[in-house]
Amino acid sequence: MKNIKTVFSCQSCGHQAPKWLGRCPECEGWGTFVEEPLTVTAKSPGAALGGKAAKPVPLSEVEIADEERRRTGINEFDRTLGGGIVAGSLVLIGGDPGIGKSTLMLQVAGNLAEKGHNVLYVSGEESLKQLKMRSERLGGNRAASIMAVAETD
Repeated sequence: MKNIKTVFSCQSCGHQAPKWLGRCPECEGWGTFVEEPLTVTAKSPGAALGGKAAKPVPLSEVEIADEERRRTGINEFDRTLGGGIVAGSLVLIGGDPGIGKSTLMLQVAGNLAEKGHNVLYVSGEESLKQLKMRSERLGGNRAASIMAVAETD
């Protein structure tokens, strides 16, 4: 199935934009954008990412294998996750502001790092300085073994 769309291309450098621009942000040329048809072949979401398209299967045919779980050292947290964190999984922690999500995650990250696991703490809200101050309040030498990045843009 094909959908016809248009794209605006800079005739000087080839930069493309979804709408017409008076000045190209790439080469800074004026009046260089021209509307061109863009043919897009519809793909399944999996195929669009370079993988094979996912096909539905009956749950009764899915084989279950025991997954290795990494215990965090916080018993209630591990219990909530079914025995620890499954390697390669993603866990979303949500809740109201100020209830301790970041503190809990920094404790989990520190515990895992102390056990020799590589840990990357990614913050979308707090600065690196805020993370370091919280880490120091929690005690221990956790900050030395946790890699961190903060990005709010």
